[in-house]
Amino acid sequence: MAETHPSPSLLSSSLLEWYDRHARTLPWRVSPENRRLGEVPDPYRIWLSEVMLQQTTVAAVKSYFETFTSTWPTVKDLAAANEEDVMKAWAGLGYYSRARNLKKCANLVASEHDGRFPDAEDDLLKLPGIGPYTAAAIATIAFDRHAAVVDGNVERVLSRLKLIETPLPAAKPEIKAVMADLTPDARPGDFAQAVMDLGATICTPKKPACALCPWREECEGHRAGLAETLPRKAPKTKKPTRHGAAFVAIDAASGAVFLRRRPPEGLLGGMTEVPGSVWSEDFDTDSSLSHAPFAANWQKRVGEVKHTFTHFHLKLTVFRAEMSGNDPLGTDSGWWSAQDTLSEEALPTVMRKVLSAALD
Repeated sequence: MAETHPSPSLLSSSLLEWYDRHARTLPWRVSPENRRLGEVPDPYRIWLSEVMLQQTTVAAVKSYFETFTSTWPTVKDLAAANEEDVMKAWAGLGYYSRARNLKKCANLVASEHDGRFPDAEDDLLKLPGIGPYTAAAIATIAFDRHAAVVDGNVERVLSRLKLIETPLPAAKPEIKAVMADLTPDARPGDFAQAVMDLGATICTPKKPACALCPWREECEGHRAGLAETLPRKAPKTKKPTRHGAAFVAIDAASGAVFLRRRPPEGLLGGMTEVPGSVWSEDFDTDSSLSHAPFAANWQKRVGEVKHTFTHFHLKLTVFRAEMSGNDPLGTDSGWWSAQDTLSEEALPTVMRKVLSAALD
């Protein structure tokens, strides 16, 4: 007998029934029950959460989301905020171009759209920092537009459901087509979140809980015994390692640390740092002191600070010097920050590691 395949409507209905019982409680989400009672998602909160969640985990995002929404409850509030305050609130979350685009987007939505986000994917794509995934997520979750939302969880779930063995990223168009076919006209936003929740809680990368899955019987990957091996991924290219030096100047009298701001564009643009060298694969660590920002009794700290970015590993040699007097580079080059207020500075994680190595 030929094997029958369930219709997309039956698959979406069974998953929505599961979601109604098992939806995760998230600070930016309107629960299925509250949706039925008439509560409507706030597009600002959906946009903010989706930008924060790019390449970042839910667990890491929650506290940042709550800080942002309590400090700036609306997109107009965020548009009126000082950019430095936004960068400080973002510090530690990583991928800092997101924070710069977040502010640009808030400014544009407030000034050109009267604080209202567009509800169509094409219009959302015109906003700074919003790509195809984020546009689809906002359109369907905030406005219940029919859109195919595909994140890492969705890729995993649908690769297993339909036994898609084409390696990622080549499989992305096929997966998106499946998601578009499965997404119902009614409750498309809840369906997108349901697939994400299934991937986050049941259809996990390792040891998926297939016995608890509402799509267990329909899952072709499970039937073939291949679920845990999917999705396939193309071999990763080896990340290069760059080297550099960081220089932590400390005021001998107060213990304050000398900081400066990185250029607005580029890696970690607009964030706060200690002075340092360029980062390169051919950096000569033996001549690190030639990159010192000013003359001082620089003392090399033991070990290296290691950090990994998206495209490269970084190893920094850290130097420390105690100084007397004011700004050694001139009044416009930087500022002294008291050690007990360093947590309030817009310091990326790599700079917090440097300071920890220097001040320990």
